[in-house]
Amino acid sequence: MANTCFYLCGCVNQASIGVVEKWGRFAKLAEPGFHFFNPFAGECLAGVLSTRISSLEVRIETKTKDNVFVQLVCSIQYRVVKQNADDAFYELQNPREQIQSYVFDVVRAIVPRMTLDELFEQKGEVAKAVLEELEKVMGAYGYSIENILMVDIIPDTAVRKAMNEINAAQRLQLASVYKGEAEKILQVKKAEADAEAKYLGGVGVARQRQAITDGLRENILNFSHKVEGATAKEVMDLIMVTQYFDTIKDLGNSSRNTTVFIPHGPGHIRDISEQIRNGMMEASSSNI
Repeated sequence: MANTCFYLCGCVNQASIGVVEKWGRFAKLAEPGFHFFNPFAGECLAGVLSTRISSLEVRIETKTKDNVFVQLVCSIQYRVVKQNADDAFYELQNPREQIQSYVFDVVRAIVPRMTLDELFEQKGEVAKAVLEELEKVMGAYGYSIENILMVDIIPDTAVRKAMNEINAAQRLQLASVYKGEAEKILQVKKAEADAEAKYLGGVGVARQRQAITDGLRENILNFSHKVEGATAKEVMDLIMVTQYFDTIKDLGNSSRNTTVFIPHGPGHIRDISEQIRNGMMEASSSNI
């Protein structure tokens, strides 16, 4: 009578590793693929572990050095090492809780030594410290820590509100400084423009008076050459009288004027003549 053997078969999927036992003891690791197991020899597929990268999000609430309560959100990426899959299968009952406990321990030991501002600036250092501790501990259990990301740092609501108010106040203060500087520049430029305008206005008035003086001098000289016996004073008086009546005529023809009081008399004409003559003499003396 021939011996009859019974075999059981099993399949290990890709990105997985199988754990094979013989009579309840670990025998070997089964690579992805199809496998035969002899139940009469006590072989069986005890379990399958995934070798893909898994992600675990951990939320830790702790206190900083300046007594600010914060909540940190860490993302831990880990995987089973194929060569040590038996350790990962037999040593830890719940690897996720184990990882979470070590993250809590490391973070709550480092963060209280930092202020809130230092925590925001050095969150990479916190993640690095957690990574080093987890690699050292979890490596003995057949797990590899691929990366740790400090996803978020959430201060207490009252603290965030106070920080926003401080930031807003600083920005308003900076805006006030810039506004004051801008107003100062505008006032300086306005004063410079006003001074330049007054200077140019004075130059224009001086040139206007010089042109009037030159024109009167030319008219007096022409009239004196054409009319024999006429003195410069007589010509000046004649021009002044003519200009005086032309001015009165222009004032009367203007539609915008209603009533204009003008002192009139021979004495006033003589005063105007003397003023113009004195102006001509001063202009001539300034050109010398």
